[in-house]
Amino acid sequence: MTPVRTALVIGGGIAGPVTALALRKAGIDATVYEAHEAERDGGAALTVAPNGLNALEVIGAADAVRAAGRPVPGMVMGDGKGHRFAEFAGLPGLPASHVVARADLNRALHDHAAGQGVAIEHGKRLTGAEETADGVTARFDDGTTATADILVGADGIRSTVRGLIDPAAPGPEYTGLIGIGGFASGSGVTPDPDLMYFAFGARAFLGYWSMPDGRVAWFSNVPEPDAATAFASRNIPPAAWLERLRGLHADDDPGAALLRHSRAEDLFVLGGIEIMPRVPRWHGGRMVLVGDSAHAPSPSSGQGASLAIESAVELARCLRDVPGPSAAFAAYEDLRRPRVEAIAAAAAQTNKEKSAGGPAGPVDPERMFGFVQRFRIDWDERVTA
Repeated sequence: MTPVRTALVIGGGIAGPVTALALRKAGIDATVYEAHEAERDGGAALTVAPNGLNALEVIGAADAVRAAGRPVPGMVMGDGKGHRFAEFAGLPGLPASHVVARADLNRALHDHAAGQGVAIEHGKRLTGAEETADGVTARFDDGTTATADILVGADGIRSTVRGLIDPAAPGPEYTGLIGIGGFASGSGVTPDPDLMYFAFGARAFLGYWSMPDGRVAWFSNVPEPDAATAFASRNIPPAAWLERLRGLHADDDPGAALLRHSRAEDLFVLGGIEIMPRVPRWHGGRMVLVGDSAHAPSPSSGQGASLAIESAVELARCLRDVPGPSAAFAAYEDLRRPRVEAIAAAAAQTNKEKSAGGPAGPVDPERMFGFVQRFRIDWDERVTA
């Protein structure tokens, strides 16, 4: 069996550069192809959890990501009246989670990958792919092609590669929540910089944390049962959204104060929050999925980026150790599917709690987060089919 030596990585978000770096560490030359002409600015902040940072350590990118964000090791969970029902400073023995703006995380990973010799080509939107006995050729909308031993779909929740592997593959599903974020200045709310706060309000969920510049960053999850309404929410003027949010959080502490001291021009409306349902086929022939194209849990998990990073590293291990793409892809799916589906199920339950006003019982941080955040990849351990 001829070993895999080259790879096309479709998608230059979080999973793409990490996949290319991990493949390079496994001795596979990988080029990243990104549909957009340039790196994108904007977008919400996200969390890279301890398990994600540990996976980044494997490929030498953890320090670059830490430098792009800020540590927030602890968490407070409470209701909309300011009553706390859980607080912890992070799980013992683990590094602090880092909050990073998505654009800053993408830039850090791109710069690190480029510094390690990974080629990233922009303006390459995949339109199709053809396989032969010894390779796969990708076609792009600019008329160009590229050929390698394998093709990795790191192209997100609306993956083109997923449809090439399985034309009957499901698409993303709406969670029943709209995501909106912003910043408050001069609110009098002073969060502990080492903590992220989650408040289950009577009408909407609110998360918030302090920024180095003194502002308070926040996001709200607004229940909305109608998917069409949710996806039209981006067309609603920010001023109208701010007025609605002030009403939803009018009785919440500190939500009311944060919204009163937020400006419409600082709002960003993410729209309807989506997840990926179970994807029956992660691979086919010489093509395989990684990251959100295969498993996109709700943002409630706090694990979307970290799971994508883990999967990229695990895929590289499997291709290093298991002969032949098909067998390596199967070993990768066996390693990853049980874990990502368990985390996605837990996040779906959290979404229900957001709409219902909070958890039904006591919160045990170790029980809730231990199996997720304590996961570590041993790069030197051999993978067997």
